[in-house]
Amino acid sequence: MTDNRDPDTPAESRPLPTGQALCAQLESLLGQARRRGADTAEAAISASRALSVTARDRDRESVEYEGDRSAEITVYRGQRSGRASTTDLSAEGLDAALEQALTIARFTEADDYAGLADAAEMARDWPELSLYHPWALTPADALERALTLETAALDHDARIHQTEGATVATQDAVSAYGNTHGFVAAEQASRHALSCTAIARESGGMQREIAFSQARHADDLDDVGDTGRLAAERALARLGARTPPTTQAPVLFTPRVARSLWGHLVSAISGGALYRNASFLKDCIDQPIAAASVSLSQHPHRPRGLGSAGFDGDGVATRERALVAAGVLRSYVLSAYTARRLGLANTGNAGGVFNLDVAPGDESFEALVAGMGRGLVVTELMGQGVNLVNGDYSRGAAGFWVENGERAYPVENATIAGNLADMLRAVEAVGNDVEHAAMLRTPSVLIGGMTIAGR
Repeated sequence: MTDNRDPDTPAESRPLPTGQALCAQLESLLGQARRRGADTAEAAISASRALSVTARDRDRESVEYEGDRSAEITVYRGQRSGRASTTDLSAEGLDAALEQALTIARFTEADDYAGLADAAEMARDWPELSLYHPWALTPADALERALTLETAALDHDARIHQTEGATVATQDAVSAYGNTHGFVAAEQASRHALSCTAIARESGGMQREIAFSQARHADDLDDVGDTGRLAAERALARLGARTPPTTQAPVLFTPRVARSLWGHLVSAISGGALYRNASFLKDCIDQPIAAASVSLSQHPHRPRGLGSAGFDGDGVATRERALVAAGVLRSYVLSAYTARRLGLANTGNAGGVFNLDVAPGDESFEALVAGMGRGLVVTELMGQGVNLVNGDYSRGAAGFWVENGERAYPVENATIAGNLADMLRAVEAVGNDVEHAAMLRTPSVLIGGMTIAGR
């Protein structure tokens, strides 16, 4: 929502419930579920509040406040289950959701794989993750920073005519999960962000680019001025872009776009895709699936990590885990349910993965560019042309063309195509330019011999 109140108006003033309060609600709800006929049950409650302020054309564009509260309860009667959710966290609202879940469970088909994760797998203790660092940011403070952010972009070069907005945002959240094994726990977390999209114009051409920073602690954010200037520099670097030739050539993914490549890999080794036979990596454990330079690991207990958690969505303990080691697939990504479907051990990944790291190589980004000779450096990807069933890959791309190991010209309206299985095996090098401000930390990745479609 856009709010035109005075910028000194305090943000969402209703305090968040404490983790202790949410745990008490869960214990009461789970007890009610057992007393009313559920064999087992699990539930989650969350609450968050956020402030986002955007500046545009050197003035305030919007002040947005958000406050969300939700709960979900799942009950099991034998192998039948019922699930219901609500945004009403009052005793009456939670009771109504429970009754709805119990009713649904009476009519659903039995599922042999349904149920809580094993009690022995519940998280017992985990290190302090340092995820909650609220930012005492008033709307006026946020607006001042947003204006500084935009001004840095606009004043960087005369060819930066405007922005699509510069935003400063902060969010605090608390969530709790519990089940009838006796596991009940809460986590409190904050997330802060800066972003700016700059628009550059020259000789009738226009290009836009974004710079973004996010962190658990405001002190870990990039400088607002540096972020604005980076957005401007990226937009300026795209001026004069043209379509590259159609050819076969190496493709260098910068860290921003390399994340999507590893995201496709994680999706392909996730339980849902595997048990539905919708993955090109089914039955590949302990087999080489990528070049030996590729290693991917999970680190759920990283302090201030954007993907840190002590337990997964089933209450199962999270652990450090090698997913790919020297090109060999070592682990799938499974929840209690998908592990049962596949007849495999639970990996504690209900809800996804937690802080992934791609191991860096020795070469700098500049060395990778010089070493590729002729090819495409990709800084932006567009479209969703990825088929995880067979690995086929085709996406729109922008970036810059390389000739004789040097940057030649900016590129737009290109398409890169291949097959994910082939692409992973064709990784020629990974850089040492890891971007750390992300849940998935990766350096640049050089892939040999992709199809580049252009003019």
